[in-house]
Amino acid sequence: MDDYRHAFQRIWQAISGEAAWQTVSDLSRYHRIQASPGYRQAAHLVLERLHDYGLEAEILSYPADETTQFWAWPSFQEWDCKGATLSLVEPREEAAVLADFRASPISVIQRSTAFEGEADLVLLEDGEEEAEYEGLDLAGKVVLTRGDWHRVWELAVRERGAVGILSDGMRSLAPVRPEGDLLDVRQYTSFWWSPGNKKCFGFALTPRQGQALRRLLKTPGERVRVHAHVDARLYDGALEVVSATIPGRTEDEIVVVAHLCHPLPSANDNASGAAAALEAARALQSLIDSGDLAQPRRTLRFLWVPEMTGTFAYLSDHEARLERLVAGINLDMVGEDQCQTGSSWLFERPPDAAASFASDLLGWLRDQLPALKGMTNVASSLSAMGANPLYRQAEVGFSGGSDHYILSDPTVGVPTPMLIQWPDRFYHTSADTPDRTDPQSLARAATVASAYAHWLASAGLNDTTWLGYEMSARFRTRLVERAGQAAAELWAQDGEEALARTLERLDRRLAYLLGRHRAALATLQRLADVECLVTDLEADAERAAERELAWVRRVVGLRTASLELDDVAPLQPRQLTLLEGEASGLVPVRRLRGPVPLSPHLGRLTGAEQDAWRQLTKARKDRSWNTLTHLAAYWADGSRSILEIADVVELETGKRDVELLVAYFRLLDKLGFVSLEA
Repeated sequence: MDDYRHAFQRIWQAISGEAAWQTVSDLSRYHRIQASPGYRQAAHLVLERLHDYGLEAEILSYPADETTQFWAWPSFQEWDCKGATLSLVEPREEAAVLADFRASPISVIQRSTAFEGEADLVLLEDGEEEAEYEGLDLAGKVVLTRGDWHRVWELAVRERGAVGILSDGMRSLAPVRPEGDLLDVRQYTSFWWSPGNKKCFGFALTPRQGQALRRLLKTPGERVRVHAHVDARLYDGALEVVSATIPGRTEDEIVVVAHLCHPLPSANDNASGAAAALEAARALQSLIDSGDLAQPRRTLRFLWVPEMTGTFAYLSDHEARLERLVAGINLDMVGEDQCQTGSSWLFERPPDAAASFASDLLGWLRDQLPALKGMTNVASSLSAMGANPLYRQAEVGFSGGSDHYILSDPTVGVPTPMLIQWPDRFYHTSADTPDRTDPQSLARAATVASAYAHWLASAGLNDTTWLGYEMSARFRTRLVERAGQAAAELWAQDGEEALARTLERLDRRLAYLLGRHRAALATLQRLADVECLVTDLEADAERAAERELAWVRRVVGLRTASLELDDVAPLQPRQLTLLEGEASGLVPVRRLRGPVPLSPHLGRLTGAEQDAWRQLTKARKDRSWNTLTHLAAYWADGSRSILEIADVVELETGKRDVELLVAYFRLLDKLGFVSLEA
């Protein structure tokens, strides 16, 4: 890999973090709401720069209306807001302007509809439960809430005639954004209308403004009244995807994707990813034009999209091309100044159901960064031998929430890791400004993305052979780590059943890791004809797993001897619960490509069905249920029962929730996205 280390060095030298930062600043001046004039302006800025850099580029346009659907993802109407203000008019002695779209576009709940007039303000705590509305007359009034806007819209606007929503909520992100933080900042909030919805307007207030209004509303006999002016409209329009290519010698493609949308300023999320992708495209084109890098074997494709919507639109429009998309990388929130935002630079692996070479390659490249000459934010060790990063970083499992969750779906088949910085104190707020971004972070992300994409675009037989051995080395490391963890767990057990259970978990875990490694090795065939190599490496992996299991069994023997126990006997099969029995008899079969976003389709269910799903997910306390259901859908290949899917999801995440998965697949069945077969 010495030749590629040289190429990696050249890529690093060609990348300018300062230029990428300037692009972040430029993009942050546009109000980049999906399907809007501001987004379109930003897309044309990207297109113009791509042409300046010598890339082949175009803007692809897709319908933004209430009838088009991209696989399971519904489109929506274009939105344009010319201006909006919210003023407190009563009590008169407290009169003040609370929000002005011109000063802060985030102050309007995006996709608000036109309104002009005054209305009484009514206080809700969160407004998510029916009981809070008892005795309230909301017809023609505006509500103040910290709760989920969609639920408040259902109960206050749709069912009780309120005309608008004021939100003073601020999501806590412990530990970087504790409860009560950012009192003078507004949180980004957006309506997502479905056909036939009763639409309304809304404003996002700062928590401090909310506190003041709440004090007034709780004052006995005090009437609180606001005046709202919203000059906005929804109409059938278009949403744009910017596509650029660096041609290869074959029709296969490597994809670099970044979402371009979000309200002004939205610098880290995601002007940073868009800018890093643009800088990567510029640097690679320049290096290829100069002859410092050879023309790649596979085409490099760069996509700037409205988040998720644009990826759904592009892929559904190019289904015939999917088999040519070998792998991808997603750049989302890559520019954080870690000191200000509290973030760590994360490399998020694709889901295990889409096991491939992508994760190990990206991990190897990221590990090489500190050794590059001129690399910033690294320091030598005390002995001056080797370099250590001064930035926080980690490799994490799949959680979704961005465009890679679509590409990596096994029905799409494009394994796509993500580079992201998380958590971010200023995420989805008016304080996500360019000064919170860091040129060094941008340079690192653009460099790794460029090197990853170019390596995959250029890989031949020798490169693929090396990658196979690198994957095997990393697999053995994972095996040893897991065996070591199991040994520590075993030594803490003090009974035969506990020892047997720990050993059984290890046996299942090693079998799972081996199966995922075998699946990942098989994908090397996408890069070169290495069938014999794959066979040899699979055999090596099986022997390595057997060695680690045998080693742990020796630990079991030592522990049983220390406890003066007989040999540990295998556990007897456990009796299934009624719910597990039901799950074992249902096999979900997916009926279309791509993941299924539930929210836009819940309106097709009965009120009771919607409420049951809402209560089920709310009881989970956090958003992990969302990732669990996505992972479950990825594992639904038409051969596994729901219980078997729960088993592999547990092995992937450590979480088991059979009740959730049964309810989820039954909903998908009712909505027509899967069929449940006995």
